[in-house]
Amino acid sequence: MAKGYWMVHVTVTDPDNYAEYVRLDTPIVERYGGKFLVRGGTSEAPEAPQKDRHVVVEFPSYQAALDCYHSEDYLAAAKIRIANSESDIVVVEGV
Repeated sequence: MAKGYWMVHVTVTDPDNYAEYVRLDTPIVERYGGKFLVRGGTSEAPEAPQKDRHVVVEFPSYQAALDCYHSEDYLAAAKIRIANSESDIVVVEGV
């Protein structure tokens, strides 16, 4: 079974309030078997503009990645992310 991934690109606009999102999302992601592979760090986008922060989360399956994203707990936490950042999340199936 192919793994699932969240690919997240974020520019935080309010770091103090965004920290609450990080505090809330970590245990939710872990509950669905998610593992953070990338969470910030140095990056370069040689071919396009980029956001400030990048996150890659690996899940045991594409379905687990979708289930986590669509869970009531995560959607509540996501409201904090959306209010305090400019962000994009793509849920993708691995090979």
